[in-house]
Amino acid sequence: METTGKTTKRTKKSVEIVETKAVLPKKCESTDPVIAPKRKILFAASEARPFIATGGLADVIGSLPQTLAKDPKYDIRVVLPLYSDIKPEFRRKMSFLGNIFVPLSWRNQYCGIFTCEQDGVTFYFIDNEYYFKRKGCYGYYDDGERFAFFSRSVMEILPFINFYPDVLHCHDWQTALAAIYLKTIYCKRPEYQFIRALFTIHNIEYQGKYSLDILEDLFGISNDEGYLLEYNGCLNLMKGAIECCERFSTVSPTYAKEIMTEEYAHGLQDIIRKNEFKLTGILNGIDVDMYNCATDKALFANYTADNFEGKAICKTELQKMLSLPVKDVPVIAMISRLVAHKGLDLVKAIAEDMLHEDVQFVLLGTGDAAYENYFRELGVKYEGKVSANIAFNGDLSKKIYSGADIFLMPSISEPCGLSQMIASRYATVPVVRETGGLHDSIKPFDTGGNGFTFKSRNPYDLLYVVHEALETYKNREVWQALMQKAATTDFSWLRSAEEYKRLYEDTFSVGQ
Repeated sequence: METTGKTTKRTKKSVEIVETKAVLPKKCESTDPVIAPKRKILFAASEARPFIATGGLADVIGSLPQTLAKDPKYDIRVVLPLYSDIKPEFRRKMSFLGNIFVPLSWRNQYCGIFTCEQDGVTFYFIDNEYYFKRKGCYGYYDDGERFAFFSRSVMEILPFINFYPDVLHCHDWQTALAAIYLKTIYCKRPEYQFIRALFTIHNIEYQGKYSLDILEDLFGISNDEGYLLEYNGCLNLMKGAIECCERFSTVSPTYAKEIMTEEYAHGLQDIIRKNEFKLTGILNGIDVDMYNCATDKALFANYTADNFEGKAICKTELQKMLSLPVKDVPVIAMISRLVAHKGLDLVKAIAEDMLHEDVQFVLLGTGDAAYENYFRELGVKYEGKVSANIAFNGDLSKKIYSGADIFLMPSISEPCGLSQMIASRYATVPVVRETGGLHDSIKPFDTGGNGFTFKSRNPYDLLYVVHEALETYKNREVWQALMQKAATTDFSWLRSAEEYKRLYEDTFSVGQ
């Protein structure tokens, strides 16, 4: 088959039109298999294990990309700030790629780009010592500017690293501006037009609220687009990301429903309901290799779901370590930030009633001074029955998870929660309030589930299920079966990753 076209032949004096003929193949004879391009996902987050961690977000960013990267159909990369607290052992693994300058309103800021590979995932680190050479990750007066720079840098490095993702996956308010910048400033650039944005809310309480008058001067966004961020008389970065992204998600299905209500949404319920068609809830997983009672070197003894002899050793050694009498009584544990939404007022209301039983109570955590002081005093008053450890101690936490019998987690609000999953992995039976991810991960024992649950905010409903757990503990055969049920519940990221893959495909398909 022949086609006729025209080309332009240029001479010094004139432009001449010359007819040309091209021969096209009748049929493609190639037998090479068609290799589908990888789906490219770029995570933008403010922390990730093992590099830097302050909470559950770091666990997610340290585990979900790693699980997704095992699928050869995906190219997974992560962008993080290069905090000064990142340990030298990780810094030594990084390579310097180069630097660019990032525009931020009237500023033009240095941006160094470092990279390393961890567990099959490519990580990029944004270096700027003015913003990130500080202790910790958050809590500074200029956090808005710091994470505006980081979010703008995420956009600016894409040409430098030659990676334009199909889906930009942003996490919490610290990277909300990346989704907003994508849809305001960068959508006008051809190479950015096909990037879709997914925004995940890990905790809706922290939204990134700022004064209206800094929109242009600090964030570099035109006042004409201020309506995207404006809410209740201020700039709300989380609101802006929800409005701008193609899809947004939360870290459990129940929490996705809860944040549509005034009780849980911290003022954003109207925006959530308006954008409900974009919303998905996916329960987080945990790193089942890190939290493995059969291999964990932090434990006094290892054990499996089929043989709990080692767990008995863990309990005895924990009692010795915490100066509790070594006796065969239920050890009830809490490992928590000591703040109101963790249900500590419920615990305070029933603590002494609970301690009238033949039990021991172990607490580990830091937080509000009022709660810290209460549990210290409780430990003095009930010496020999209560061990109050006001500290952040990862090694001790694993010893408690493995040595306790019952794990208490009566949260008022819990977007997902990891502690109940970790406790279950160590065959420590959870007692939880039915909210958020607690409701999705722990089911009632009397319906064949893996723990004990209650629904109301009445402290005596909590006391009732604690008594139910203590009564069940007395029947050792039944309790052993319940421990095994908890320890074998699938909390791996494999399940969650499959749901995220479907969400990525749905996000990318918007507008196609």
